[in-house]
Order: sequence, then structure tokens, then C-alpha cells
Amino acid sequence: MTANEVKTPGTGTPPVEEEERKQSGTREFLSRLAHNHLAMFGGIVFLIIIILAVFADKIAPYDYMTINMDETYLRPSLEHLFGTDQYGRDIFSRVLYGARWSLLLGFGSTIFSAVFGIIVGSIAGYFGGVVDSVIMRFIDILQCIPGTLLTVCIAVILGSGMWNTIFAMGFGGIWGTARMLRGQILTVRGQEYVEAAKATNCTDFQIITRYVLPNSIQPIIVQCCSHIGGAVTQAAGLSFLGLGIQPPYPEWGAMLNDGRAYLRYYPNMLLAPIVMIALTVLATTFFGDGLRDAMDPRLKE
Repeated sequence: MTANEVKTPGTGTPPVEEEERKQSGTREFLSRLAHNHLAMFGGIVFLIIIILAVFADKIAPYDYMTINMDETYLRPSLEHLFGTDQYGRDIFSRVLYGARWSLLLGFGSTIFSAVFGIIVGSIAGYFGGVVDSVIMRFIDILQCIPGTLLTVCIAVILGSGMWNTIFAMGFGGIWGTARMLRGQILTVRGQEYVEAAKATNCTDFQIITRYVLPNSIQPIIVQCCSHIGGAVTQAAGLSFLGLGIQPPYPEWGAMLNDGRAYLRYYPNMLLAPIVMIALTVLATTFFGDGLRDAMDPRLKE
């Protein structure tokens, strides 16, 4: 028997053929994603927003903290693309720096809920029995509370600030992720490769991380991509209510709160952050939907 004919334990598939199959599946996935024009549009727009946030200090023409009372309430012009606010601060620069805070809150809360949701969902789905029942009853209780209300209550208790806001937003998302992953694991844990892994004396941790999660994680990836835009909107809402990032930091929600009193005469103060929030939500939604279709083309049938 040659090296290429050695079989992977419990699978019956030669490693070379398995690698070729994976590469072929990756090419098909990328091809389907590339042919989804809305998904590509969303991905490009979201990538541009990320680049603007990362290089805000290089792109912004002014310091977002600089106050100039001689240039207050200026209309959009070549010198100030989005105009200036009530303190003479350049709105375009503040929007760019605000992208950092908004995306940080969006990514941070999404990662937080995904990590802990995966842990909880894996334990409930894999072990089942009493463990599953206790966890699911606890999740049922928490999901009876409206998500926004739960987030606001936690934010009020913890107070404002970046890490407190990430925890408040991420805590409410754990349970939906855990329930989704549990459902996926329940369909996977009885497969032959899982039984073969148990027969070879693999530990529960090894089985979950090597065999169960890789075959159950796809819906979670899609959910995370789509959730980022919603998390940015939620972060903006908390900041607007005074529970998230607070002035003078230019988070988009805080900018909306600053400019709402000037809506009638200076709408440009609100228009810029509103457009950025809307673009982020649309971009992540389009890309998330395209990612879902590319991972499971049967959804288009």
C-alpha cells in the first residue's frame, strides 16, 4: 500500500482524495459567492468601511477633537465635506473616527456572543440529557425577555463605556447562537465519523473540536456576518440613549444624539452618521445572505 492509499481512520477516504475534495468544495463555494452580485457589492462596501476605520488617522483631514468656534455650523463644502458641528469640529473626520468605535462595538459584541454561544451550544447539544434540559430551560427563560430590553437593562446596571457596552450587547446574543448550534449538533453527533472517533478513545473535547464543530459551524458563521450590522445599529441606539460610547468620542450613535437638536436647520449633522449606519447594515446583510447561499446552494432551489 502506497502513502497515497493510507486511509484516514474512521473515514475510509485516502488523504489525497480528501484534500482534493476539500479544494474542489472551496472553489465551488468561492465561485458561487463571486456570482452573487449583491453579496460582492456588500462585501466590497463593508471592506471599504473597515479600511476607512483602520486608516482614519491617515484619511481624516482634521483632528476629530479640535474645537474651532469660528467655524461652527458650516454647510458641506470642499474644505469640510460634511460640514462642521456646533463646536466647529469637522463632521467628515468625526464620521471616519466614529467608524472605529462603531465597528469595534459591532465586532466585539458579535465575537463575544459567538464564542460563548458556541461553548454553551456545544455542551448542550453534545452531552444531551439532563445537561441539555437544564441549559435549554435557562435559555428559554432568558429568551422570554425582549433582547433590546435585556441589553438596555444590563447597560443601565453596568454603565457606559466600551467594554460594558460590548458585554451588554453580546450577552443577549449568546442564547440564540447556542440554540442554533445545539440544533446543528443534534443532527451531527450520531454520524458515523463521530462514532468512529469515540471508538478510537478520543476525548469529548477532541470530538467536539475536531469533528462536531467543523460540521456544525456554518450557520453560525453566516449569522455572525449578518449580525454585525445589527450590532452596529444597536450600539448606535445605546449611545443615542446615553448608555454606550459617550461624547466627545465620535461614535455614530453619539453623533446622532449630538445633532438631533439641529435637525431642522442643519440636517447634515445627522445625515452623515445615518448614511454610514445604513450602508453598514445593508452591506453586512447582503454579504451574509450571499454567504448563506454560497454555503448551501439548496436554499436557492
